[in-house]
Amino acid sequence: MAMATVHKWLTHFYDTKKCSNILVPLGSKGQQSMYFLHYHRPHHRCYLSMNGCREGQHQHARTRNNPVGTIETRTLAAVASPAMAMYSLNMAISELKSDALFGTSSGIVRLQVPIEEQVEAIDWLHSQNHLLLPRCFFFGRKQCSSPCCINGEEKLVSVAGVGSAVFFSQPHPFSYWDWISIRRFLSERCPLIRAYGAIRFNAKAKVSSEWLAFGSFYFMIPQVEFIELEGGSMLTITIAWDNDLSWSWENAINALQETLCKVSSSIVKFPKQTPPTLISSSQNIPSKVDWDLAVNRALQMIGQNDSLLTKVVLARSTRVVPTVDIDPLAWLSCLKVEGENAYQFLLQPPNAPAFIGNTPEQLFHRKCLHITSEALAGTRARGASQALDLQIELDLLTSPKDDIEFTIVRETIRRKLEAVCEKVVIKPEKMIRKLSRIQHLYSQLSGRLRSEEDEFEILSSLHPSPAVCGFPTEEAQLLIADAEVFDRGMYAGPVGWFGGGESEFAVGIRSALVEKDLGAFIYAGTGIVEGSNPYLEWDELELKTSQFTKLLKLDLLRRQKVDCK
Repeated sequence: MAMATVHKWLTHFYDTKKCSNILVPLGSKGQQSMYFLHYHRPHHRCYLSMNGCREGQHQHARTRNNPVGTIETRTLAAVASPAMAMYSLNMAISELKSDALFGTSSGIVRLQVPIEEQVEAIDWLHSQNHLLLPRCFFFGRKQCSSPCCINGEEKLVSVAGVGSAVFFSQPHPFSYWDWISIRRFLSERCPLIRAYGAIRFNAKAKVSSEWLAFGSFYFMIPQVEFIELEGGSMLTITIAWDNDLSWSWENAINALQETLCKVSSSIVKFPKQTPPTLISSSQNIPSKVDWDLAVNRALQMIGQNDSLLTKVVLARSTRVVPTVDIDPLAWLSCLKVEGENAYQFLLQPPNAPAFIGNTPEQLFHRKCLHITSEALAGTRARGASQALDLQIELDLLTSPKDDIEFTIVRETIRRKLEAVCEKVVIKPEKMIRKLSRIQHLYSQLSGRLRSEEDEFEILSSLHPSPAVCGFPTEEAQLLIADAEVFDRGMYAGPVGWFGGGESEFAVGIRSALVEKDLGAFIYAGTGIVEGSNPYLEWDELELKTSQFTKLLKLDLLRRQKVDCK
């Protein structure tokens, strides 16, 4: 039966506490599309934040031929501390107000101040917890194939940002024209101007209330950014404007100054380990009973002779309600401690929950024409001893069921890369990647793009991969849509950044959506192929969510009081 499955697959190819934010979409098809962020302050005017996306191909054709008029990075003199960097940037903004750039119709300018002191970006972001602004955080893997260097010396470790110089979001699926809208603000001459964000797993699925603020995709170029380097730090500001989007240079400068005056220059290092969060309730969707039914139904479909389906990835959402608010950055810091060979990320639009994660899986990394991707499948726990760990490793390497799942993922990625690359190399073919809690089957694929314009094709074809969806994609998506009764949102979607000459995206697994006053949604999925066992697959879900659940502790006393009533 296992060989039949393989054969079937091979033959088929802002603001203070007094303020509140309301996101109001304006514009119609064929017109400019913007989102107005209204900040309600007594006796204060409303402010506008620029959405860089437009609707209508005729608008995009004009945009593509007219990139922003000015793209520039200015590096100021190095200083000793973040407080001195803030002072330097404030002085520079005052001078910028009279700059000749005021007369240009569009542009993006970045001012950066090197800091001799090494400060963790997550500590800087935590020091801005008082701000009700969009924010982002991205920590690249240390074993990145091509880590970014500043001035050819210091390697970039992580980035944190608040406010948006320009953001990109729409309810429609992420398209080539949306990619073009982002690209016009980026340049190889300014490699650190980046758009950080994420894309929904399935843009056609119904959006639940907790994911509404993200749209079908959400990317932001931060207004204020803190970069952690291996040998220092850097504080930056970015001003973006476009008269065609009703966002002038003066608007951009005023909005930046308003943000910068709220940013704290005092950075306090906070603990990277937090006590367990007490929770009053926890609910799995689906329940264990419904999960068993869904897996058995999937196995029946896979086993049918007339079915093309060989793999489907079913997921679970665990809703936890805490007794006190969960700090997403505190959770993220705990993930960062144990995830040295993984990507950590946070993305939070204004007035929205925070999407955080600790994912081991790279979707792709592009630098110029060179591109890499990864196949990751099959999961086992780490052993308590070295001998047991090696025994578990051997079991994973020799498992027929896991080999089927892994081969489907690797070969599908290979074919998709071959469609746009001159040559694709797979090395290693199959090995074990060990993380702190679990281990996976792993392979790396690399190639050379025929054109940088193929980046969008790579993104759209690699997502969703068989590792998070199944194979064939359409059949797996139909089963997922029918079987899952929750919204995946950005879970299992691409999360990362676009840059001028370089881009990097991970797969948004091992993730959670954390919302103040409402708790958290913790997501995990597992691949179902011939030979899968519903009970073992449920155990795998528990293993994958353990990095979050270790931070939770059920309030037993509270439950006992409820049960006694």
